[in-house]
Amino acid sequence: MNMPKKRVYPAAKRRCYIFITGGVMSGVGKGIATASIGALLKARGIKVTAVKIDPYLNVDSGTLNPIEHGEVFVTKDGIETDQDIGNYERFLDENLTRANYMTSGSVFLTVINRERALGYGGKTVEAVPHIPQEVIARLRFAAEEANADVTLVEIGGTVGEYQNVLYLEAVRMLKLQQPGDVLTILVSYLPVPGSIGEMKTKPTQFAVRSLNSVGIQPDILICRSTHIIDDIRKEKLGMHCNVAGSDVIAAPDVKSIYEVPLNFITEKVIERISEKLSLPQKKSHTAAWVSFVKRMKHPVEKVRIGIIGKYFSTGDFTLTDSYVSVIEALKHAAWSLRVEPELVWLNSEEYEKNPAKLKELRKLDGVLIPGGFGTRGVPGKLAAIKYVRENKIPYFGLCYGMQLAVVEVARDIVGWKDAHTTEIDKKTLHPVIDIMRDQKKKIADADYGGSMRLGEYPCVLLKGSRSAGLYGSSKIVERHRHRFEMNPLYRQDVEKAGLRVTGMSPDGRLAEIVEFVEHPFFIATQFHPELVSRPFKPHPLFVGFIRAGLKKK
Repeated sequence: MNMPKKRVYPAAKRRCYIFITGGVMSGVGKGIATASIGALLKARGIKVTAVKIDPYLNVDSGTLNPIEHGEVFVTKDGIETDQDIGNYERFLDENLTRANYMTSGSVFLTVINRERALGYGGKTVEAVPHIPQEVIARLRFAAEEANADVTLVEIGGTVGEYQNVLYLEAVRMLKLQQPGDVLTILVSYLPVPGSIGEMKTKPTQFAVRSLNSVGIQPDILICRSTHIIDDIRKEKLGMHCNVAGSDVIAAPDVKSIYEVPLNFITEKVIERISEKLSLPQKKSHTAAWVSFVKRMKHPVEKVRIGIIGKYFSTGDFTLTDSYVSVIEALKHAAWSLRVEPELVWLNSEEYEKNPAKLKELRKLDGVLIPGGFGTRGVPGKLAAIKYVRENKIPYFGLCYGMQLAVVEVARDIVGWKDAHTTEIDKKTLHPVIDIMRDQKKKIADADYGGSMRLGEYPCVLLKGSRSAGLYGSSKIVERHRHRFEMNPLYRQDVEKAGLRVTGMSPDGRLAEIVEFVEHPFFIATQFHPELVSRPFKPHPLFVGFIRAGLKKK
């Protein structure tokens, strides 16, 4: 077979692609590996962007169950994505867009709509080559949009599954089209069974064979495990998987995901990538990462924060993927103050069964209620909000956490015992939280997918308010994901009860922030500030919340 000659690009126009696939099991760490490689390439002055491919038939992540799939991350331009996009943004310290995310549903829908519009000129439209061609077109568009030298592409799922075969075919095709510009990395798991006490390489060998079977040879193996892979197993994997020993990278478990870039520096991952893609060997500026990890590892104090959520129970296990951005934002804020955050997961349904358990909130330095939907656990959350309000425990509410704070004040202080959100009680006589006007027709038409108030919107802060002081500005921009809002008809009554609206949409209709003045810290936002927190740029509201927790302590 005659291989095409390598294309010659002008220096400013060459686009390289690094594909990251996963082997053996899900949750192996492809997203963090992708984000870490991107951060280190950027530290060398290389322009980078990152794309996530999800093999689901959902058009976006908005309708996926958070317990099954994890957090729904919203970009600035309002697309609901997989949580890995959030990791990319945090590690790269850049805002990504809808160009950086695709699902099987979105790709198939585009191809089908093009066929319906005679976009293929009457040709027979097939899974191959048309789906991989659409994937490649999207990847090139993402690279062009970001003007990226290197585009990192994480392919969801595990090699050997049916769901991602068409994306692996896209890798094969792109590698033929741009030889020398495409690199493939396999992130695979090497188990150490307790009954055996030896690291086993066979599962990863089979994962590589699965890639080989679709015409792809991985260039680098990133070996995830509880232990550091030794030289004997590096040689074994190199021999059986057709890679050099220096391309077998040790990636043992670490305490924090932010240590992964430092491990990759030690393992010379970027040197291997740069050599294979003929990237310029620039000086690496990683002092900020080193300093950040050092600060993280050496706290001078501890703060206990309770998170009252509902999306962290799956069978006999407790998972926190549904609240990744909230967790990371708390960590960023705490570490910036040289504080170790101790996160305590609380089930509000227990407060409904046994109200006496609310006393456990006194042992916390702060309580946070994140976003969510539905009726489960709401009475317990309302009881918790009342308890922290009356006992002066710092409170931070996000989206649903703000809406429930309004309901609680309307019930307990204003005196409307039936006050509620119409999301739960459509017949309430006091709908202090109601569906947004532009959302009513969408609900009536069952238009649920990608139709909420999504993405960035401006907000005007009340001068002299605590929120304005924390931001250091009266004009901000934050990301949203909601259908319901504080009912403007009840704003005056709620404010008379002490819960002031200190952040508004520029048109003066939507309440964006509410806060109690006579409280150590009681702030709740309609938007999701956690989505824009970064390791080196913690969000000011989270920093204020942690400071208040320290003061209480």
